[in-house]
Amino acid sequence: MSSLLQKTDWNTLLGSKCAVKTLNAFAVGDESTRGVTAKFTNTNKAGEFRKLVRTYGTTYARRLTRKALRYRGLMN
Repeated sequence: MSSLLQKTDWNTLLGSKCAVKTLNAFAVGDESTRGVTAKFTNTNKAGEFRKLVRTYGTTYARRLTRKALRYRGLMN
């Protein structure tokens, strides 16, 4: 078993305008982890988001989300 961390699939997480809006709110602290998880329920984004938070914790997940959004020019 490899000790390397699995990478987050940002293409899946940022695949729609609604998801980008939700993750923008999460990144700046306007949306909780539980709120984002509820919004992504029954989508392929739900597992990817839970994996992100489980692996890095909420605080670092917010930082990574801000970085991913800025890198793609999607930050509000």
